[in-house]
Amino acid sequence: MKQLLASLLALTALAFTAIVPPAQAEPGAEQGQVRKDRKAGNVRSLREIERQVLPRMSGMQYLGPEYDPAAMAYRLKFIENGKVHFVDVDARTGRVIGRSR
Repeated sequence: MKQLLASLLALTALAFTAIVPPAQAEPGAEQGQVRKDRKAGNVRSLREIERQVLPRMSGMQYLGPEYDPAAMAYRLKFIENGKVHFVDVDARTGRVIGRSR
Protein backbone atom coordinates (compact mmCIF):
# COMPACT_ATOMS: atom_id res chain seq x y z
CA MET A 1 0.00 0.00 0.00
CA LYS A 2 2.84 2.39 0.87
CA GLN A 3 4.53 1.59 -2.41
CA LEU A 4 1.32 2.35 -4.35
CA LEU A 5 0.94 5.67 -2.55
CA ALA A 6 4.58 6.58 -3.22
CA SER A 7 4.15 5.69 -6.89
CA LEU A 8 1.03 7.85 -7.18
CA LEU A 9 2.79 10.80 -5.54
CA ALA A 10 5.77 10.42 -7.87
CA LEU A 11 3.50 10.29 -10.93
CA THR A 12 1.59 13.35 -9.74
CA ALA A 13 4.82 15.30 -9.25
CA LEU A 14 6.04 14.22 -12.68
CA ALA A 15 2.76 15.31 -14.29
CA PHE A 16 3.04 18.79 -12.77
CA THR A 17 6.62 19.26 -13.95
CA ALA A 18 5.67 18.15 -17.45
CA ILE A 19 3.12 20.95 -17.88
CA VAL A 20 5.38 23.83 -16.77
CA PRO A 21 6.36 25.81 -19.88
CA PRO A 22 10.11 26.25 -20.42
CA ALA A 23 9.92 30.04 -20.00
CA GLN A 24 8.61 29.57 -16.47
CA ALA A 25 10.94 26.70 -15.71
CA GLU A 26 14.02 28.84 -16.34
CA PRO A 27 13.78 32.45 -15.19
CA GLY A 28 15.63 34.72 -17.61
CA ALA A 29 15.37 32.25 -20.51
CA GLU A 30 13.33 34.81 -22.47
CA GLN A 31 16.11 37.38 -22.21
CA GLY A 32 18.76 34.88 -23.21
CA GLN A 33 16.76 33.83 -26.25
CA VAL A 34 16.19 37.38 -27.48
CA ARG A 35 19.93 37.99 -27.07
CA LYS A 36 20.68 34.93 -29.24
CA ASP A 37 18.13 35.97 -31.85
CA ARG A 38 19.56 39.52 -31.95
CA LYS A 39 23.13 38.27 -32.27
CA ALA A 40 22.11 35.99 -35.14
CA GLY A 41 20.51 38.97 -36.88
CA ASN A 42 17.05 37.41 -36.79
CA VAL A 43 15.25 40.13 -34.83
CA ARG A 44 15.36 43.88 -34.36
CA SER A 45 16.48 45.39 -31.09
CA LEU A 46 13.94 46.34 -28.47
CA ARG A 47 15.15 49.95 -28.69
CA GLU A 48 14.33 50.04 -32.42
CA ILE A 49 10.86 48.63 -31.75
CA GLU A 50 10.25 51.11 -28.92
CA ARG A 51 11.37 54.07 -31.10
CA GLN A 52 8.79 53.00 -33.66
CA VAL A 53 5.84 52.21 -31.36
CA LEU A 54 6.07 54.57 -28.38
CA PRO A 55 5.34 57.78 -30.35
CA ARG A 56 2.07 56.22 -31.56
CA MET A 57 0.92 55.58 -28.00
CA SER A 58 0.72 59.18 -26.79
CA GLY A 59 -1.18 59.65 -23.57
CA MET A 60 -0.38 56.14 -22.38
CA GLN A 61 2.18 55.15 -19.78
CA TYR A 62 4.65 52.54 -21.00
CA LEU A 63 4.98 49.64 -18.55
CA GLY A 64 7.54 47.54 -20.39
CA PRO A 65 8.19 44.76 -22.89
CA GLU A 66 8.09 40.97 -23.07
CA TYR A 67 9.64 38.78 -25.75
CA ASP A 68 8.04 35.59 -27.07
CA PRO A 69 10.81 33.51 -28.63
CA ALA A 70 8.40 31.02 -30.22
CA ALA A 71 6.53 33.78 -32.08
CA MET A 72 9.61 36.01 -32.43
CA ALA A 73 7.45 38.89 -31.23
CA TYR A 74 7.65 41.64 -28.66
CA ARG A 75 4.63 42.52 -26.54
CA LEU A 76 4.71 46.09 -25.28
CA LYS A 77 2.46 46.87 -22.32
CA PHE A 78 0.81 50.26 -21.73
CA ILE A 79 -1.76 51.66 -19.31
CA GLU A 80 -4.27 54.46 -19.84
CA ASN A 81 -7.07 55.43 -17.46
CA GLY A 82 -6.63 52.21 -15.51
CA LYS A 83 -6.91 50.01 -18.62
CA VAL A 84 -4.01 47.88 -19.80
CA HIS A 85 -3.21 47.85 -23.52
CA PHE A 86 -0.89 45.45 -25.33
CA VAL A 87 0.83 46.04 -28.65
CA ASP A 88 2.30 42.95 -30.33
CA VAL A 89 5.15 43.61 -32.74
CA ASP A 90 6.87 41.20 -35.12
CA ALA A 91 10.47 41.26 -33.89
CA ARG A 92 11.83 40.44 -37.35
CA THR A 93 10.12 43.22 -39.28
CA GLY A 94 9.05 45.73 -36.62
CA ARG A 95 5.48 45.57 -37.95
CA VAL A 96 2.61 45.86 -35.43
CA ILE A 97 0.75 42.57 -35.64
CA GLY A 98 -1.88 43.08 -32.96
CA ARG A 99 -3.36 45.34 -30.34
CA SER A 100 -5.51 44.33 -27.41
CA ARG A 101 -7.09 45.80 -24.31
